[in-house]
Parts: sequence; C-alpha cells; structure tokens
Amino acid sequence: MADLGVILGDLAAESQAIDDVVAGLPASDWARPTPAPGWTVAHQVAHLTWTDAKSLISASRPGDWQAEVEQLLSVGEDYVDAGARELAQTPPRELLAQWREGRAALAEALAVVPEGEKLPWYGPPMSAASMATARMMETWAHGQDIFDALGLTREPTARLWHIARFGTRTRDFAFKLHSLAPPVEEFRLELTSPDGTTWAFGPEDAEQRLTGSALGFCLVITQRRHPADTDLVAIGADVEEWLGIAQAFAGPPGAGRKPGQFA
Repeated sequence: MADLGVILGDLAAESQAIDDVVAGLPASDWARPTPAPGWTVAHQVAHLTWTDAKSLISASRPGDWQAEVEQLLSVGEDYVDAGARELAQTPPRELLAQWREGRAALAEALAVVPEGEKLPWYGPPMSAASMATARMMETWAHGQDIFDALGLTREPTARLWHIARFGTRTRDFAFKLHSLAPPVEEFRLELTSPDGTTWAFGPEDAEQRLTGSALGFCLVITQRRHPADTDLVAIGADVEEWLGIAQAFAGPPGAGRKPGQFA
C-alpha cells in the first residue's frame, strides 16, 4: 500500500524544484510560450494553482464538490483552460504566492483524510494517496513544460516511481478514453530507474512487455514526449497501441507531442 506521508513529501519536493526555477524568473520569462499551445510559463503555474485549489475542495469539503462541478460546467467545457487563463493574468509574484499557499493547504488537508475514505473528483473517486500521486504526476508534467520552455534540462529523480506506478494503473483508462476495450491480460513493464535499478510492474510471465527508462515512460504517459523520441521498446501489439494513446491525466484525449519536436 502506498505511504501517504512519503508521497506528500515527494510532492512537496517536486513542487519546490519547479518553484526554485520560476521564483527567479523576470516577468518576461513568465510570458514565454511553452510546448502546450497557447500556454505560457504563467499558464502552467496558474494551472497547478487552480487544480490544487479544486483538489483542496475535494479533500477538505467533499460535500461541496457537486456544487463546484455544476458551477464549472456552467462556464463551459473548457473550464480547465479558462481557469488557467484567468489566473495567468495575476502578477507573477502574486501567482507564485498563491501556488505556495494552495499546495501547502492541500498537503495539510490530504494528510488528515481518514484511511479508506474516497474523495470525489472529475473522474472516479480516489483515496488521499491516489490524489496526492495524481498531483505529483500533474506537477511533474507541467514542470516539464516549464523546463522545456526555458531550455533547461531536468535531472530525473527517484520521485518518478510514483508517476510510473500511476501510469501503469491508468492503462485501462486510456483505452476506454478512446472507446477501446482494454486488453484482458496484464503487461510486464521493466523500467530503468534514475539510479540504474529496475522498477518492475506486472506479472513476470506476461507475453506483452515494455522496457526502457522510467523517464521515457513518464514522459509518454503524461504526453510530454512522443514514444518515438524515447528509448521505450514495446513487445506486443496491445503495448504498442497503448503507447500511442497512453494518458495518465483526466479529461478528453490529449493531443500529445509530435515526433521529433524536442530533437
């Protein structure tokens, strides 16, 4: 079972790693375009701030969640982008302060969620540990967009384990999102971690397999890199299909990245 305290600690570290980069940026760099069409560095931080705020409602006031969803739907189907657009207009120092305050409040709220309680979300309800892991995935993914926009290389860390594990657990979600029946059999994943050890998921005797770096896998399941631009090797038609549609984040199918975009 996932240790909530460990996940929250790693989430705080991942957030701080991004904070350390954006905190010293001039306002002109907050307006720099990122690989996400129409989104600047400010939009990326705004999105994290907005999503943390929604997660806080779920974790601390679950009874208010349905009203929150209804209010968002009244904005329109692009309510996520609308939230980022609105917050991105906030002066950078103020936006950064909001993100810091919001993520700290969310961590405190998740830490006291009773074990076994499910929190409402846009998709299926999830445990506090799963929500913290989802926040880790989102934070890392949008952080990648910021690093890419600034031309910076981010060294992978052991924190990728949370995202890799989350990616394996969202396999069936990706197939269903594309109106496809998920494969009946499990896959075997053998991923090389940043320290050179192997992270294995799935049965050892599975016929369909995926090998490569944990970094490559995390970049693909968050749609920050095209599979062709990673070292991932798929064995089996279903695994190959999965790589083409893999998506660890909620919402409609993402457009992903074009092959060679970051060559």
